Amino acid sequence: MGPPGVVQDGAMATDLWITGDPETDKLLSDDAFALLVGMLLDQQYPMEHAFAGPRKIRDRLGSIDPGAVADADPDEFVTLATTPPAIHRYGRSMAGRVQALARAIVDDYDGDATHLWTMPGAEGPATGAEVLERLRALPGFGAQKASIFLALLGKQRGVQPAGWREAAGHYGDDGSRRSIADVTSAESLAEVRAFKKEQKAAAKEAKAAKG
Repeated sequence: MGPPGVVQDGAMATDLWITGDPETDKLLSDDAFALLVGMLLDQQYPMEHAFAGPRKIRDRLGSIDPGAVADADPDEFVTLATTPPAIHRYGRSMAGRVQALARAIVDDYDGDATHLWTMPGAEGPATGAEVLERLRALPGFGAQKASIFLALLGKQRGVQPAGWREAAGHYGDDGSRRSIADVTSAESLAEVRAFKKEQKAAAKEAKAAKG
């Protein structure tokens, strides 16, 4: 499978820095489904560990191809996902979500995750809003996760359908430090983590004020 995206004007998108491990980040850079799985796993778990999950799956299953993941025996896949180091804190439930995601890519996008943004929309090339809706419809994805992934595609993979920043909301803001879409180094990872901590603290204070 080819790289998740190509920067406009013909230049290839640069390799991602997400986990800090060169081989893992190379897999995320080169394989769109691996990157999508990392985004799926990025909840209630440190970002860099969540995005390391796809490599664990590849190394243990022998493939990160959506067809291979979708067709794997569910019980064996749970064992694969929960064997230390597990793919997630909740490895058992996440194993089911990963397989459901793989099945959706096989059934709805011909087994190619890049079709999420390369398949034409209703009136021509897919717009940012159309890509966002496709992402939101995926198993394990919701509005926020879809917006963050769209921002990641636009900011770091060169996948920039018309209106992608607007569709991604504040996650698409240039220069922001809100999500994995803004992580390009250990320093920016720390900045994103600090932002999330501030947001949680603010939400906790607002809840206490109402109570």
